[in-house]
Order: sequence, then C-alpha cells, then structure tokens
Amino acid sequence: MAGTLVPFDMATLLDSDEAISEYLSQVLADGDTDELLRALGHVARARGMTQIARDTGLGRESLYKALGSQGNPEFATIIKVMKALGLKLHASTA
Repeated sequence: MAGTLVPFDMATLLDSDEAISEYLSQVLADGDTDELLRALGHVARARGMTQIARDTGLGRESLYKALGSQGNPEFATIIKVMKALGLKLHASTA
C-alpha cells in the first residue's frame, strides 16, 4: 500500500507561545548556530513573516534569506527578529 508523503513543516506545530518557547529553548540548549537561525525562521513563518518584516523594518525577502539555510544575518538582525516575535534572550549560569 503506497501513500503520499507530505513535506514536514515545523512552523505548523508552533501554534502557541509555550510551543515556541520550548522549541527555541531546546535549540539554544543544543548550541547549534545554524539550527537557531532555522528555528527563528520557523517561528517567524508561524507568526507571519510579513508582520515580522514590518515590525523589524526589514524586507520580507531579506528575512527569508537571512533566516534560511544559507543565511548569515548580523546579530542586530537576530535581535530585531526576536524582539518582533516578543522573545527575550536571557543568560544564566550552569
């Protein structure tokens, strides 16, 4: 019995503040910079990339590129995206 596979889209699972917080916390704990950028892209898509672009003052296409697999955004861009998403970066000792 053959079935049709549909592409997995992480953004569809990020439907609450709690899901987003848990997802980003896990990605941060893993310490993979590339994965963090991808995760921020998933969250931005879940929340609406057009609105995030407006809130950051950046172009929507620029955000897709910066948060995509080949992106290399400046730290200031990451902070703008996090602020637009209502996220705060906290530091603590282990």
